Amino acid sequence: MASAQDFIRPGFTGSPLERIDNERDHPGMFEARQADPNARLLKMTGLDPVATAEGRLDWAPLSEAPGGVELALLGLIDDAPRFVALEQQAAGSNHNLIWRLLDGLPEGEAGTYAAARSLIDWHSRHRFCANCGSATVTFRAGWARRCGGCGAEHFPRTDPVVIMLAEYQGRVLIGRQPRFPAGRYSALAGFIEVGESIEEAVARELFEEAGVRATGVRYLASQPWPFPSSLMMACIAPVESDAVTLDDNELEHAMWVDRDQVMAALAGDPAAPFIAPPPYAIAHTLFSRWVAGA
Repeated sequence: MASAQDFIRPGFTGSPLERIDNERDHPGMFEARQADPNARLLKMTGLDPVATAEGRLDWAPLSEAPGGVELALLGLIDDAPRFVALEQQAAGSNHNLIWRLLDGLPEGEAGTYAAARSLIDWHSRHRFCANCGSATVTFRAGWARRCGGCGAEHFPRTDPVVIMLAEYQGRVLIGRQPRFPAGRYSALAGFIEVGESIEEAVARELFEEAGVRATGVRYLASQPWPFPSSLMMACIAPVESDAVTLDDNELEHAMWVDRDQVMAALAGDPAAPFIAPPPYAIAHTLFSRWVAGA
C-alpha cells in the first residue's frame, strides 16, 4: 500500500499559474491582458522575490511596472493576469534571503517564483542572437525572443539533471560537497549529457562520483530548480556493491545510511548522522519516498 510519503509534492511545483500557452500567439492578447484592471506585477529585486509581511510573494498593480522594461505574462491566477518585469541586467542574488523565504512560502508559490526567476534569468542572457549576434526582442507574451537581424527564434531552455540514491542491502549512499552547510548530506547528482538517457546518466554519474555500478534505475519524481533553470529528475538505483571510490573533485565525503538514520535526519533529530536537505529540495522528497518504500 502506498504511504502518504509517496505523494509528497516536490518543492517548486504546484504553482496555481494557468500558463495559457495556446493564447500567446493571438494578436492583441498581450496588450489586452496588460489593460486588464486586475493585472498584477510580481515584485522582484533582481532575481530575488519581494515578500509580504506574512512571508508570501508580493504582487503590485501593473501600473507600478518600471518604464521602458520588457514584461512577460507569467499566466493567470484566479483569472487575473500575472506579469513580471524583465530587467535588462538581472542583479546578483541574496541566497540567504531566498532560502529563508522558501522555508515559509505557501505551497505552490515557490513554483510561481521559479517560473519568474528562470524567465528573467533566461532573458538577461539572450539579449543577442546566438546565430548572428543581432539584438533580440520579446514575443509570445515574453516567452520567446526573436532576432531583429536573421529572424531566428529563441525559446527558454531547461538543463536536465539526474539526482539519485544508490541503494545496497537496505542502505543508500549520500554525499556532501564542500560548499554544503556543516553536517549536510544529499543525494548524488549530475547533468545529463547530450545523447544520453536518464538511466545512462544515473549510472554514469554514480560510477564517476562514487565508483559504484548501477544494476537498474527507477524514476520517482521531477522538480524545476530555478538556479538558474534546471529540471531535476529523482531516481533510485540498486548497485552491485557498497565499495566506494570517491571522486574528491566532486565530493568531500560519502557514506551509507539506513532507513532509521534517514528518518532521524528528516525529523531533525540532533543525533542523526547528517542534516537532511531542506523540504523545498527534491533530495528531501527522494529521501522521504525511499523511507516510505518507494
